[in-house]
Amino acid sequence: MKTDQQLQHDVIAELEWEPSIDATQVGVAVVDGIVTLTGSVKSFSDKWGIEQSAQQVDGVRSLAIGIDVMLPGMHERSDADIARAAENVLQWMTYAAPDRIKVKVEKGWITLTGTLDAEHQRHAAQAAVRHLMGVTGVSDQMTTSARAHFDLGPAPSAETTANLSSSELKQGIVDALNRRAKTSTESIAVEVDGQHVTLRGNVNSWAERELVKRSAWSTQGVTQVTDYMTMHI
Repeated sequence: MKTDQQLQHDVIAELEWEPSIDATQVGVAVVDGIVTLTGSVKSFSDKWGIEQSAQQVDGVRSLAIGIDVMLPGMHERSDADIARAAENVLQWMTYAAPDRIKVKVEKGWITLTGTLDAEHQRHAAQAAVRHLMGVTGVSDQMTTSARAHFDLGPAPSAETTANLSSSELKQGIVDALNRRAKTSTESIAVEVDGQHVTLRGNVNSWAERELVKRSAWSTQGVTQVTDYMTMHI
């Protein structure tokens, strides 16, 4: 088990190592495995990348974010400009169902609403607008009405997902975890009730937890995932 000092060192090292982000104005504090990030960055893309990098460090139990996005003058844009840019970039995403997504921008903060067919469309929409110039934050208020794989292929039909049994759904999740080989399925209990999956057990890191949840969401036929997993550090 890492001490708070070791964990602080590892998080700082991870932020310094990642070339896609600028964390020079970000401070890192750790108490009982809870990492607090404070300071400022020049883009929401940097803020998001810093959060993701910190989550990848083994031993991080949770994050407290106190990072402000301070846009340089040259990067400031009106809400109308950001909204138009977001709508345009969503139109270019062939699998993000742009016709079902509504965009609202207030003080650079983008809110996405709408109902999509699959979880991968939500991830695609978020990623599409996250890196736009002038964005200070993104809120995802989208919902999904069905599930599909996290690839670019067609979503399974309603008839196909309806015919999958609970045991088939469970086996699909276990197979996905085994393929990815980063998580021992022995420590994870997968419970399936219809198309609702509940995950229980212990994981060793935040990244491992996300991998397990993603494996469940990406299994054909799953419409809801409840996470009751705990971090075993």
